[in-house]
Amino acid sequence: MEQERSTPLIDLRDIYKIYYMGDEEVRANDGISLTIEKGEFVAIVGKSGSGKSTLMNIIGALDVPTEGEYYLGGRDVSDMTDNQLAEIRNTMIGFVFQQYNLLPKLNLLENVELPLLYAGMDTWDRRERAMESLERVGLKEKWKNYPKQLSGGQQQRVSIARALAGNPSLILADEPTGALDSKTGREVLDFLKKLNSEGNTIVMITHDSSIAQEARRVVRIHDGKINFDGDVKDYAAII
Repeated sequence: MEQERSTPLIDLRDIYKIYYMGDEEVRANDGISLTIEKGEFVAIVGKSGSGKSTLMNIIGALDVPTEGEYYLGGRDVSDMTDNQLAEIRNTMIGFVFQQYNLLPKLNLLENVELPLLYAGMDTWDRRERAMESLERVGLKEKWKNYPKQLSGGQQQRVSIARALAGNPSLILADEPTGALDSKTGREVLDFLKKLNSEGNTIVMITHDSSIAQEARRVVRIHDGKINFDGDVKDYAAII
């Protein structure tokens, strides 16, 4: 008897995202099909205008495709309402942004517990969860500090702690080293690798092929289509 295949975490089926600029049709995503399994570390790489950011928005439930189907953890996200998409973002996806997106008037603990507050978690539980998350990134002792009191690398680690706090199915990292110097960027990449080794699924968006090679699998986007999808070693051999 054939063994039943597990459901992919991400399952994109013939995805199109079409915009109109005057009379011109722009296919930002042009028939993309992609599956990502639980526990993978995948880099989606492409130059500006390639369609990678559009694809990130669809994967992150920030937008829906014009055509095609998107299943996240087996749930069809393709035609959800705004409220349903917000629920998916809050319960299944942890976001790590290039500019950290920390609120300056909140201390670190308050920043990390913010998505838990939106999720309706009670005060004690969310404080405990947020503190555990800060401990994972090595910043538990600084919980009373404010973002401006931290280095860029520390702020990005707080951003990662916030992403982890809700125990998401997917960590979606958008140019996570883009605002950092090379040494600090290396530390953040090493931390993402560590999270992946602990079982976290990570999808990282980047324009930089050298950053993409830190993942285990690379998907390259060009003119809205996938023109490479394979092991990082195979990708390194062709660039």
